[in-house]
Amino acid sequence: MSAANEGLPVKACLPHRPKAVSSEALLDVEKARPALEQIANKWSVLILTVLCTRPSRFNEIMRRLDGITHKALADALKRLERNGLIRREVLTTTTPVGVEYTITSLGRSLQQPFEALYAWSMTYGPELERAQEEYDRVRD
Repeated sequence: MSAANEGLPVKACLPHRPKAVSSEALLDVEKARPALEQIANKWSVLILTVLCTRPSRFNEIMRRLDGITHKALADALKRLERNGLIRREVLTTTTPVGVEYTITSLGRSLQQPFEALYAWSMTYGPELERAQEEYDRVRD
């Protein structure tokens, strides 16, 4: 922050904030961390993105998420269900009994931020790769 801007209030990016707040107040880690810990890891974001398109069974999710282990997927699905972001439904009409996962309205509320994050990654991913290569080249 420049010296000219120090001490000036900064408007929050979040629409529910009723008044201008300092930039330090925007970093209210104690309040934000618990929610972010549940949704901001790579598998949660990717699982919710997969389920935004359509309900899916375990193996279908696993196929669409190259690199995820069975245990990592099972743990992430349980965590997402516990947090109300997905719903697990046992399908009794199939043999063997199948389970389908569906995104909830709470989970769907993350669709727009995830789409923005995806668009950002598609736009700036090559720039990140170049920065990493440059960093590695200079360090070697």
